Amino acid sequence: MQIILLERIEKLGQMGDLVNVKTGYARNFLIPQGKALRANKANMERFEAERVQREASNLELRKDAETEAAKMQDLAVSLVRAASEMGQLFGSVTSRDIAQAVTDAGYSITRDQVIMDRSIKTLGLTETRIRLHPEVSITVIVNIARSLAEAETQLKTGVAVTGEIVGDDFTLPGTKVASAEATPEAEFDAVSTDATPVTEVEAASANIADSEPDQAGN
Repeated sequence: MQIILLERIEKLGQMGDLVNVKTGYARNFLIPQGKALRANKANMERFEAERVQREASNLELRKDAETEAAKMQDLAVSLVRAASEMGQLFGSVTSRDIAQAVTDAGYSITRDQVIMDRSIKTLGLTETRIRLHPEVSITVIVNIARSLAEAETQLKTGVAVTGEIVGDDFTLPGTKVASAEATPEAEFDAVSTDATPVTEVEAASANIADSEPDQAGN
């Protein structure tokens, strides 16, 4: 189906362009969303009559989006999720979750503005694009961790925090956790450490003293 674009559509074209798209895409999304018109003589005349007004309105909206993008520069949002020791989420993070997190941070967006190829299923930092306007987008950091403390660590290091949770701390998989109870080996080491070392000279003197007879002739 041939349509007239009423705004810039990524990978399709700019406002006013005539493009061919699949019929379902046009009827189910572009036309109902007010992003395009069916290409015919009446709609062409309508668009040309409204072109100046549409371009002026688009310019104003783009400026607003650029101002908002400047405010959102270097924005990072944290989401706490349960995950395995290897960092695999028990579930996933979707565009709805990210939109809610960005909105909670003070920037109102909808899930349709979050550009994702697939949902996020692992701990760590993920760059996600937010489209504020057909011609303006910004990248935010989505920081997914098992706690706010781990989220802070991930932001500082840039590396996902994984491993087994032990109380308020974590250990890497396979790492042994030190026990508060002393082992027999530890007790032996403690005794050995406290004992006063005996030199060879002292030992020899002790042996001679034991071998010499006392004054009673014994």
